[in-house]
Amino acid sequence: MEFDYIIVGGGSGGCVLAARLSEDPSVRVALLEAGGANDRLLNRVPTGAAVHIINRNACNWAFSTTPQPGLGGRIGYQPRGRGLGGSSIINAMVYLRGQREDYDDWAAEGAPGWAWKDVLPYFLKAENNERGASGLHGTGGPLNVADLRSPHPFARLFIEAGMQAGLPRNNDFAGETQEGVGFYQVTQKNGERWSVARAYLDPARSRPNLLIETGALATRILFEGSRAVGIEFDQGGARRTLRARREVILAAGALQSPQLLMVSGIGPGPSLQGLGIPVIADLPVGLNLQDHLDVVINRRVAHTDLLGLSPAGAVKLLRAIGHWRRDRRGVLTSNFAEAGAFVRTLPELTRPDVQLHFVIGMVDNHNRTFHWGHGMSCHSCPLRPKSRGMLHIASPDVREAPLIDPGFLSVSEDLETMVRAFKVVRRIFAQPAFAPFGGGDASRELYFADVHSDDEIRAAIRSRADTIYHPVGTCRMGTDARAVVDLQLRVRGIDGLRVVDASVMPTLVSGNTNAPVVMIAEKAADMIRSVSGAAGSTATTVRETALA
Repeated sequence: MEFDYIIVGGGSGGCVLAARLSEDPSVRVALLEAGGANDRLLNRVPTGAAVHIINRNACNWAFSTTPQPGLGGRIGYQPRGRGLGGSSIINAMVYLRGQREDYDDWAAEGAPGWAWKDVLPYFLKAENNERGASGLHGTGGPLNVADLRSPHPFARLFIEAGMQAGLPRNNDFAGETQEGVGFYQVTQKNGERWSVARAYLDPARSRPNLLIETGALATRILFEGSRAVGIEFDQGGARRTLRARREVILAAGALQSPQLLMVSGIGPGPSLQGLGIPVIADLPVGLNLQDHLDVVINRRVAHTDLLGLSPAGAVKLLRAIGHWRRDRRGVLTSNFAEAGAFVRTLPELTRPDVQLHFVIGMVDNHNRTFHWGHGMSCHSCPLRPKSRGMLHIASPDVREAPLIDPGFLSVSEDLETMVRAFKVVRRIFAQPAFAPFGGGDASRELYFADVHSDDEIRAAIRSRADTIYHPVGTCRMGTDARAVVDLQLRVRGIDGLRVVDASVMPTLVSGNTNAPVVMIAEKAADMIRSVSGAAGSTATTVRETALA
């Protein structure tokens, strides 16, 4: 079977590409996804992510890291979305873009054309913000962005406490400024999770020029000389191939796109040769891995409005199920991390360096360790870590999980930022808004009750911190020798092959990464269509359309 475009990976980037490229009826598009359709009711319930995140299942690859010296030799957890929608099926639905300086930094460091002025039109094109259109928000796009339908009272208390601690109130973290405390907007619609599959792929499914194959694990890119011409994949135990007339596009994410490149012969030459893989292109695939390291302060609070394990909590959950089924409202519409803050931890900083996520329950070990009773928690992470890691393959078999080394805390500056962030969270919890619920009483904290000095905080972070699920950078875009893809996301030295996902980010954005991946895919679709001569939009017309 032959197609114009073969897209590998039905996550956020792949769904956008499949929908946009298939808008042109003259081209044939194939989307290959290793997981399933993800069309169960649980995938629509916003709180369903709590089930998916805890272990390997139909929606979660559930990878692990290599032992991390910066974390005392601990092995970290790396959940990644599986099936149509990818990580937008298991994430916290937080809609953020990062800071405009993030993208200006990309341009200044070797990625012209990816500055804030260049990417904003694609954020606008993608977005349907229920608050309405503005210079910084779009309407009419596939990705629905909404305020929480049933904000939790303790999230309101967190915002009040943050203001009491000196933070400004921020009603829009994707607005003029990111600094401050407030509610997150979420990718939901009518009280349901609005994954990128629902947003982009569902309206395109009936197109005769779009083939969607699930249960299709890509095992190798096929080449003729230095040109990618197809994909070999396994489906139901059978080996199949598809041919690409124009391009093969990898959108399998920051962990699996580099893995597929390397097993196919594109990557660090000596390492591939050591595994018996013929080298097609010697490129720094897998280097530059970055991730947001996060530490969670959990506090016990004897209040059944907060999520937790108790007979009263079980009764409330049953009532909440009925409420959601009837009205699509109530606690089941929560994204858990309802409120948050962006903070400058040093007065001389010009922009926030730390992000907080306040959660309406205790979250221990990625929700894999349960505690009796009720409570609340707050995550904190440095936004722009200096630490860098790498990803490599364990074998030529793509079925074997890649070796993931984020290099957490390999640069001491990241640890010091986390110490300051830890103190910010405690300062917020100690404000009058939380006084009826323990306030500054650190004895209520899981694991950290006796942690007070800076050295004790450092040790606590090393013993408890882990990812907040934002790996990027392993197929870095740029123009220098460290780049895997060029500024049009084409793999250097290879014809007919692109990468379109979080792996191409030169550096982490200052916040959650889902919306930026959607933006990257929207921009890539225009690039691809402009090359092929298919109908497309310039950046100028994209913005005008989004604001119309």
